[in-house]
Amino acid sequence: MPKKSLRTDLLARRRAIDHTLWHDASRAAQLRLISLEVFQRAACIALYSPIQQEIDTELLFSKARAEGKRVLYPLVCGTSLQFREVNAPEQCTPGAFGILEPCRLGEDHTLETADLIVVPGIAFDLQGHRIGFGKGYYDRCLSQLPQHGTLVGLCHDFQLLERIPAEGHDIRMQHIVTDKRLISVSGNEAGTGSTPD
Repeated sequence: MPKKSLRTDLLARRRAIDHTLWHDASRAAQLRLISLEVFQRAACIALYSPIQQEIDTELLFSKARAEGKRVLYPLVCGTSLQFREVNAPEQCTPGAFGILEPCRLGEDHTLETADLIVVPGIAFDLQGHRIGFGKGYYDRCLSQLPQHGTLVGLCHDFQLLERIPAEGHDIRMQHIVTDKRLISVSGNEAGTGSTPD
């Protein structure tokens, strides 16, 4: 199925999720991510502010801050993303596309300092490929870095497909975490390390 059709179908399905189901799925996915060694070892984590029933990141933020980790959030600047440290939720206000963003007066931090980068998406597949909203913010940002931390796609389980259309320049995730599964990607093969609910 073409990317445009996948976006339309999966966005409609995500927007239709009941609030209680969204809350439960968000909690399950975040707890699964928190249990990963890569989260526990990370000193600095980059998160996203959810929109349109994306998996929430509030629990990840709270856990990270409680453990003394630094947390970065993206800020849309023109056609690129900048990242700034956030110490409390009230430091974020609605910005581009209505997404909560850190204060524009804060200090920029290079994404290279993040040991773990949690990436949103509309669809992911078992090979680590991702489909976003089509604006290319994350792909551009990550492709410009000489190196970056571990990439983890966070999504509802229905957003994880067997295979999605991919292009050579697409940035691949190293792990995909859903409310039901953990997929660890190695080379072109994906290992399904599902943890029980």
